[in-house]
Amino acid sequence: MSAPALTDFVLAHTSPVPVPLVPEVVLHSAVEAMDLWERTRHDQPPFWAFPWAGGQALARHVLDHAGLVRGRKVFDLASGSGLVAIAAALAGAECVTANDIDPLALAAVELNAAANGVTVTALGGDRLDGDARGADVVLAGDVFYDAEITALVLPFLARAAARGALVLLGDPDRAHLPRDRFAAQARYEVPVPLTLESSETRSATVWRA
Repeated sequence: MSAPALTDFVLAHTSPVPVPLVPEVVLHSAVEAMDLWERTRHDQPPFWAFPWAGGQALARHVLDHAGLVRGRKVFDLASGSGLVAIAAALAGAECVTANDIDPLALAAVELNAAANGVTVTALGGDRLDGDARGADVVLAGDVFYDAEITALVLPFLARAAARGALVLLGDPDRAHLPRDRFAAQARYEVPVPLTLESSETRSATVWRA
């Protein structure tokens, strides 16, 4: 799809609503996951169309502890809707880059950033062979959802942490989260879409690398 077509697709299948745990942020969100997934014809679910539990927890944590990002360069990995990136921008980050490999996610990030009156740079492509482009803070919500992705993400996060970046993760106790590699910072009870999680709430933890 062309960039305008991607934007039109997001607008046609979502509505702007406040995020349950982070009502300061409005996201273009969908109602039904499976129908939208079929329409996208992608291998992966439409991560950009919903506020997932780990991202909500991480966004809440960033807004409540703005000093973590204020005046700093922030890189949001696998940004999806851009929720965490937007929270960082609202918390006073100097600049925020939202990276995702899905062109629909990049369109959603731009729409959602505009809806919240912040500037976020949407960056496409797989950047996992780097170390977050010299960012001071690396954020990642809901990235441990399967073994293959976890194996790709962990070295990236380790390189960023090794060069001195603050690395914060949000995760709702997914099976592939390597807890022994991170330190828990905070835990949240997060309202989530019943159609996604088969529950109305999930516990999610913010971790530091």
